Amino acid sequence: MNEIGVSEEEIFTLLDNAKKKDFRYQRVLSSMCTYPHEIAVKAHMQFIESNMGDFGLFRGTHEMEKEIILMLGEIYGCSSVEGYLTTGGTESNIQAVRAMRNFSRDKGSYDSSKVRPNIVVPASAHFSFDKISDILDVDVRKADLDNDMKVSVPSMESLIDENTVGLVAIAGSTEFGQVDPIVEISELAISRSLPLHIDAAFGGFILPFLPVKYKFDFSLPGITSIAVDPHKMGLSTIPSGVLLFRDFEYINHLRVHAPYLTVDTQYTLTGTRSGGAVAATYAVMMFLGKKGYTEVVNKCMELTRYLVKKVQSIGIQPAIDPVMNVVTLYVPHPTSLRTRLCREYDWHVSITQNPKALRIVIMPHLDFDIIDMFVDDLEKALKA
Repeated sequence: MNEIGVSEEEIFTLLDNAKKKDFRYQRVLSSMCTYPHEIAVKAHMQFIESNMGDFGLFRGTHEMEKEIILMLGEIYGCSSVEGYLTTGGTESNIQAVRAMRNFSRDKGSYDSSKVRPNIVVPASAHFSFDKISDILDVDVRKADLDNDMKVSVPSMESLIDENTVGLVAIAGSTEFGQVDPIVEISELAISRSLPLHIDAAFGGFILPFLPVKYKFDFSLPGITSIAVDPHKMGLSTIPSGVLLFRDFEYINHLRVHAPYLTVDTQYTLTGTRSGGAVAATYAVMMFLGKKGYTEVVNKCMELTRYLVKKVQSIGIQPAIDPVMNVVTLYVPHPTSLRTRLCREYDWHVSITQNPKALRIVIMPHLDFDIIDMFVDDLEKALKA
């Protein structure tokens, strides 16, 4: 740190130089985040100092948080929903599994001093579940996928034993954008008296607005919690995640006494929480409404179909028919191709792990011209 501060002009010169090193989203085809909506940015800045860690001091911001939970509860078929805003899917997943573990421990399903509990997740589960295994000392058992990259329900069932404390299903997998057979998994959870968490961090702001309806929410009786990220397709600011519980029963197992605050109990993982993210999420949800989100999703799906048609015209096939705005392409040598696209053509794409494929996420910052430019460069890179 300098002994004496520098001028505002110098500061913004430094910031501009740093910003130039960042990828522009127009060249990013790998991220599930995008530019936040303009109204979300304005709302965030208006509430930049609000700290939801002590929401008794920021009652208006807290009221907006409760409204967000109720709006999402209505979308996901549950009027008794409880929850709060998190930093994103990783935190939401941690807390959902922590609630499962504590619920089973508190009702005496296992002796935490003698037994390591386990959860059963799809092999396509986000890498946050590997962190969860370490943080919560929970064994994460990964069930096999079928040829469509959805989890095999028989494989999940085969991994359940007396120390299983919960199940997880994915509504919009990170690699393939696939939706697990959640109806069947909900039935399995009920039959085994286990809580079921749905990781809809990406799909939560897509699936309700698609013409084809997928059952993945609280309309299914076996589902106890859902994670969704407004800072992805919800067009809110980063970090904006939401963790929802069907009712108070499970979130109550996250209760911690909070002395010296204006509220005496916390259910959150982090202490300090961004009121700016609350305001941003509230503002953009209110501004767009269901119609606005449907238009956003329709645009992304139109671009998705356009991309698939374009790459098929140059002899490339998708690994699966896209369920949502994630396209995976079978290409020769996907790892080296990704490197070439980045270094020589300034495109940032990613690859899936099993099977190996080029992965492209069609977010709202893209348009037809960008898709055309990308496919042209992709063809050149393949010929090279």
